[in-house]
Amino acid sequence: MTHEQIANELRMLCADMVQEANSGHPGAPMGLADIAVVLANHINIYPREANWINRDRLVFSGGHASALLYALLHLWGYDIDMQDLRNFRKLHSKTPGHPEYKHTHGVEITTGPLGQGVANAVGFAMAAKRAKAMLGSDVINHKVYCFCGDGDLEEGISYEACSLAGHHGLDNLILIYDSNNISIEGDINIAFSEDIGARFRAQGFFVIEVCGHDYMQINNAFLEAKQSCKPTLIIAKTKIAKNAIGLEGSHHAHGAPLGHEVILESKKQMGFSSETFRISEESRTHFKETAIRGEKAYQAWLTTLQKSGQEKNLEMLLKKDFSNVSFPMFNSLDSNHANDLQKQEGRAGLAYQNAIATRASNGKILNAIAQANMGFIGGSADLAPSNNTTLKDSKDFPHGNNMHFGVREHAMGAISNAFANYGIFTPFCATFFVFSDYLSPSIRVASLMKAQVFYIFTHDSIGVGEDGATHQPIEQLSHLRAMPNLLNWRVADANENALAWQVALTLQTPQSFILTRQNLPLIQSDSMNLENVAKGAYIISHSLLLTDFTQSKSNTHKITLLASGSEVHLAIKAQEKLESEGIATQVVSMPCFELFLQQGRAYSLSLFGDSKVFAIEAQRGLELYAFADNVLSMESFGASGKGDLLFEYFGFSVENICKSVKDLFE
Repeated sequence: MTHEQIANELRMLCADMVQEANSGHPGAPMGLADIAVVLANHINIYPREANWINRDRLVFSGGHASALLYALLHLWGYDIDMQDLRNFRKLHSKTPGHPEYKHTHGVEITTGPLGQGVANAVGFAMAAKRAKAMLGSDVINHKVYCFCGDGDLEEGISYEACSLAGHHGLDNLILIYDSNNISIEGDINIAFSEDIGARFRAQGFFVIEVCGHDYMQINNAFLEAKQSCKPTLIIAKTKIAKNAIGLEGSHHAHGAPLGHEVILESKKQMGFSSETFRISEESRTHFKETAIRGEKAYQAWLTTLQKSGQEKNLEMLLKKDFSNVSFPMFNSLDSNHANDLQKQEGRAGLAYQNAIATRASNGKILNAIAQANMGFIGGSADLAPSNNTTLKDSKDFPHGNNMHFGVREHAMGAISNAFANYGIFTPFCATFFVFSDYLSPSIRVASLMKAQVFYIFTHDSIGVGEDGATHQPIEQLSHLRAMPNLLNWRVADANENALAWQVALTLQTPQSFILTRQNLPLIQSDSMNLENVAKGAYIISHSLLLTDFTQSKSNTHKITLLASGSEVHLAIKAQEKLESEGIATQVVSMPCFELFLQQGRAYSLSLFGDSKVFAIEAQRGLELYAFADNVLSMESFGASGKGDLLFEYFGFSVENICKSVKDLFE
């Protein structure tokens, strides 16, 4: 059976999937079918060991071509049967509209938002380059293949990522550009006319141009790409909806079913029967050869691994064990000194000493984690000195775990997602909190996947100071708190920061650490411990006037001050004044809003009782009304000036807090 006949069966299988769903994108799968048939002769995978670390990675950046991906996975022998293909895009199926990691066997990463997959592929290639440096070229030598289209290359994230790929000479990266000159609105020339080959050559890529329907050209391109000493872009000139009668080359075939009549006529033209979801045994044999070849490669790799002496290192990396981290303690007090300070403060179980910015304490914590786990890797978008993210005992990528992303926040997020999915790494990435907007799409995809990526966001509030409103995050925290599966830590001091990390490393989900530029006083509280921090909120400072807030007491006003980050210390200072005026006050530190929500109503009642709740947050903070009677928060974008003066100006002062609290009782 010829490659053309196999490709025709494959493209019509994809057309049937879309037609059965009455929804989807037939054009790209049909146009790419010829390339997919040839790729099956080159890609190195073994479905029975789908997580084999040295497998080739395949990314569909154009997630709208998912029908083709699912058809390939089925034919290669992953856990997708013909009924799953018939259930394409249906509720609870294994074959959703766009590829989802962990949902569908064989899908390497969640894609769909255009451009993300290109950056994911760059991330996989970078992860492989680092893994190769750690484990040796005999153990890690695989390739990363990525299908992308015009839309992917129009998105800015692809430029960011490919710039980095060229900079690092990622010779294991092969991008296949489905250049069909069609966009949803029509011919691509209405908005896109640049010389893609010149662009990628300028970025350091080896560029090959082929006809995407000429099997010899495609095969030779793969052979050349695998021998290249640079990342490769294969520009494949294709026809969208290839062989669809009346719709080949039309933008109408991009995002809508072809229609029964077009499919029947097209099958007839190819010499097929009207049978739907038909794949011949000859075609199946072609794709089974991929798995057979992959099994041989896997067995040979096992022998190589045993001879390499890297088995234990690989096993340790795969475990991602953080149990041996020696977390720093920050200026802990001995008991006598603590008692003296507690007396000076007039508050049992509470004391302060010195001060340290949480971005600075976080830097020490990152280094402690890196000391205990060689797969802990990351860096900043050109802000490592400010973010405090340099791993001091490590070299720069690829010879060490310090990543330099440059000013490429969007690509940084997507690359980190790929590192998380690679299998042996735990990645972190960093920038100023206000610039989290630039990598928000990647954070969303990480949250969809529950990928363990850590985001280090410093300069967390109006405390940034003189840089002004453009650099002072206001709405970002509320945005991230609204994102499912994402945990956001905003810690009160350095020691709460260390406890938060101990919790965070045990949770398989993306998490952000939102940290201060300014120094924060260290708080010593009897209740600041791992169990309480893991609940997301706890009473950090109890009332001296009323020992049990859960019980009513006549003639006593009760208030709970709820705060996170730098505002916790401010709340404690306000507590002292309120109690001196006869208002029983306690302070709840809320390092993680999302974990607090998970505890349920009974736990929040155990904290607040029947007291009034007044929340303090130098952000937008509207979500705090879930617990609070009133919220002191930001209602503008900030201003330029000294951080402490800005806090005073915007009402984050002891005097204004006390006045606002008293207003609750009028």
